[in-house]
Amino acid sequence: MAFRDHDSLFCTLCGTGLSFGSASYATCPLCNSHRSVSDFEGKEIWCSSTAEDLIRRLGIEPLILPDSDAQGGLENEEIQQRAVVNDECPKCRNPQLEYYTRQLRSADEGQTVFYECAKCQYKFSQNM
Repeated sequence: MAFRDHDSLFCTLCGTGLSFGSASYATCPLCNSHRSVSDFEGKEIWCSSTAEDLIRRLGIEPLILPDSDAQGGLENEEIQQRAVVNDECPKCRNPQLEYYTRQLRSADEGQTVFYECAKCQYKFSQNM
């Protein structure tokens, strides 16, 4: 029968995750205390990780970006970070426009300002 002990993989002295580098004992990498592997007999230990956890732990660049980092994710962030300016929409004459800026050209040139009307969704840009 499986035994569920949430503390079994952690050092009893300092709480750091144990390292199983030996067949006879587990070692704490922080305080160097040891636990016999017989302490873990008969226990089921489950661990789950996401792709992002593994990428971060191994320090590698992903070949395919997760959905949140893809272009669609950036557009959603832009919508949340938009400011409002009291300029008239050239299409429907709405008195306010939402805008955000991006540096699309070289650093010594101005930013591009993107405008969108909240009423008719008309979009246009202006180089500053």
